[in-house]
Amino acid sequence: MATLQSSWAPEPLDLTESLNDEVWTGSYENQMEIPGGFLWAKNDAEFLYMAVDFVEDTQNDPGTGDYFWLTFDTNRNRAITPNSDINYGVYPNQPNKMGKQLYLGPGRWTGLLNTPSDSACRYDFGASPNSTTPHRIWKLKLDLSELNVSLATWWYLPYTFFGLRIHSSAPNLNYDTPANFYTSFSNLHRIQFSRKPTIAQSLQGPEIGSVGLIPATQIDTTTGRATTASTYYVKTNNHAFGGTLNLIGNRLKMQAVSDMAGSQYYRVLHREGTSGSFENFTSGWTNYRLVDTNYIPVNIAPNSDGYYFLYNPSSYDFSIDDLLMQFDSRLLATGLHQFQVEFYSYGSGTYSKVSNAIQTLTLYIDNNVPQVSIDAIMHGSQQVNACGIVNLNGNTTGGIKVKFDAYDGEGNLLSYNVYAKYGEGHTQSLRSATHADSGIALWQGANNLEAPSSGVYIPPVTCAYSFNVVAHARTTNGYGQIGHNSASRFITILK
Repeated sequence: MATLQSSWAPEPLDLTESLNDEVWTGSYENQMEIPGGFLWAKNDAEFLYMAVDFVEDTQNDPGTGDYFWLTFDTNRNRAITPNSDINYGVYPNQPNKMGKQLYLGPGRWTGLLNTPSDSACRYDFGASPNSTTPHRIWKLKLDLSELNVSLATWWYLPYTFFGLRIHSSAPNLNYDTPANFYTSFSNLHRIQFSRKPTIAQSLQGPEIGSVGLIPATQIDTTTGRATTASTYYVKTNNHAFGGTLNLIGNRLKMQAVSDMAGSQYYRVLHREGTSGSFENFTSGWTNYRLVDTNYIPVNIAPNSDGYYFLYNPSSYDFSIDDLLMQFDSRLLATGLHQFQVEFYSYGSGTYSKVSNAIQTLTLYIDNNVPQVSIDAIMHGSQQVNACGIVNLNGNTTGGIKVKFDAYDGEGNLLSYNVYAKYGEGHTQSLRSATHADSGIALWQGANNLEAPSSGVYIPPVTCAYSFNVVAHARTTNGYGQIGHNSASRFITILK
């Protein structure tokens, strides 16, 4: 087993860009040698970008049976979990079209899944820093949510396990790394993700620089909701906050305070709403400090006086740098909350305030998930109960109508999707909607909806069907979307 270290991608990578371009800087330095070539990796908060630098394949013959397999152990248990672990690969004779399938067991998979995905691949042929002789290169963009990877997991450094096959028909090459990875996950390689981006100083708040990866300047001072640019690491559009939140300090401010004589401390202050007095706000968490080549857990909590020790940013390398506080926002009521930070020096038994707080960070906290339900499945005027059987008797115009709810009282609905699932992972979408398309700042969704919105759903084959409603909250923990709810109902349909 080997470890591939992913470096941070400061902007989304375009798969058309050459491995010699500056955007891949950092991945070559951390590359992993594999049979036949090298493997590169970068990531941002949304995607893993990988490059397979297949230097041994020097024949430019895409579409002749050349392909790759890329397997991920999505629950990181080093065992094949049916209908969970993923294998990516290219469509036959279509080198720029990537599909995915789920494992059913050792060496067994579902068919290619017909589900929307932002993951993609691109074939290239040319030189790279590893070889000036033109050769095959695969470049991939993989959605972290598909891999079940989150950069906000504070209890461990984000990672996953993977295996890779690269195949060439001419020359005749076939490499699996590790060997037989598709029959046993016990020796899969590890990929370690980066969560250390650099946020431009101009975007940071003067004391609380950001919440996770979202700069404080991108959080509305009145509504407490975040809106970032479409090209930013974390895409938000009037998002509320929820889950475990990291308040990241402004490094220049923290460094300036740390450089003062004596030991330095700070307090985090909080109030619910936007009026009244601020009170000392405390929490405890674990961060990981780099010592030699290992990350050592460091338990962080306020001292008996309610103050936190300020670690010098230039002297300590943590897995989450400049972390002022981590707290569980689920302990707070839904609505507006405000935070401040005060810095102190300590000497002769006395805490002396370095300066008064000059920043008030306002956050709208909402940990409620959308309300979803399947109210009825209708076949004509007949309601079909769970586990019911519908006989269409060859009727090509009769079908199914799903009545459902997808509603968020706080107006923080991101999207909903209604779909039918049958057979070995086949999926058909019946109706969907998004906040971006609604044109409403605080989109609640609705109750008493129907899918499809017009007409009926005609099932393609006789099978057991599950009808599903999934709704996602427009809520972020500073690293990505969090919060969803779902409902499903199973029936059998005879064509």
